[in-house]
Formats: sequence, C-alpha cells, structure tokens
Amino acid sequence: MKGRKFGASKSGAGKSSDAGPPDAYQKALELLVRREHSRRELGRKLTARGIDGDAADAAMDKLAAQGFQDEQRFAEMLARSRAAGGHGPIRIRAELAMHGLAREVIDAALDSCGTDWAESARTLVNRRYSTADLADPVKRRKAVEFLLRRGFEQSVAYAAVRHRDEDSAD
Repeated sequence: MKGRKFGASKSGAGKSSDAGPPDAYQKALELLVRREHSRRELGRKLTARGIDGDAADAAMDKLAAQGFQDEQRFAEMLARSRAAGGHGPIRIRAELAMHGLAREVIDAALDSCGTDWAESARTLVNRRYSTADLADPVKRRKAVEFLLRRGFEQSVAYAAVRHRDEDSAD
C-alpha cells in the first residue's frame, strides 16, 4: 500500500463514469482562484493539463455562468496592471486582443483603468532620463523610441519628451 492514500483503490472503484467534466471544472476553478484568466487562456491551460476540449468548454461555460470567469473583469485587471507597470494603451490593447476579447470589452477596460496616458509617459521619461540626457538629440530620439515600444501613441511620446525638454529650459 506504499504510495497510495488511505481508501484509494487501484481499480478506480467508486469513481463515477462522468469524471471528465468535474475534473475539468475543478482544474479550471483552481486556476481562477490564483488570478483572473481570459476564456482563451483558461482553455489553453486546461488543454495543456490533458483536459478534453469539450470538457474544458463545458467547465468554462459553467464557471462563466456562475460569475467565476468574466472576460470584462479579466480585461480590466490586465489593463490596470499593465498601465501601472508603465505600458501605453496601444500595447495594452494588443495584449488584450491576443486574449480574444471583443473590441467593446477592450475599450471598456482601457476606459475603466482611468490612466492619464500623457502623464504616465512623462513619468517614465522623468524616471529614466535626466535633463542632461535629453539635451542630446540621440538620447531624445531614444526616449521617444522607448515610449513607442512601451505602447504610447507617437504624439504622446513626443509631447512627453518635449515637456521634459521645456522644463529644463525654465
């Protein structure tokens, strides 16, 4: 009996023949307890854990009906998290789209995070570049490129660097 739990039998007696969906449901619930997941992400993780696609879909449908898995809540959480991490709206929008979320859900999530994107870009520039750095045209260009890679619009990136440049002139 070494290695088996008390009461567990080798033959699997006592298990119901409908063990697939409850197992999928339980695994999905365990994933959602840790953090929010999009439906696409949850399905991918369940499949990677050996859950049949139909069982995974049934489990996700049940979790969504119970309110445990919610695309809007996931999108808002991800948007707030990425915005707090210094990412811009373009990058956040692209990441949310990769999760298979509808445009309306993405728009609502970006609106709900309440971020002043221009201020966020200025904060990143101020934190990363000194006034002396931005006096150099090459470093000024690199600052703009940095903001563009982070997902800020071009006009916001230029304005953030210009704002810092104007502050140094005062």
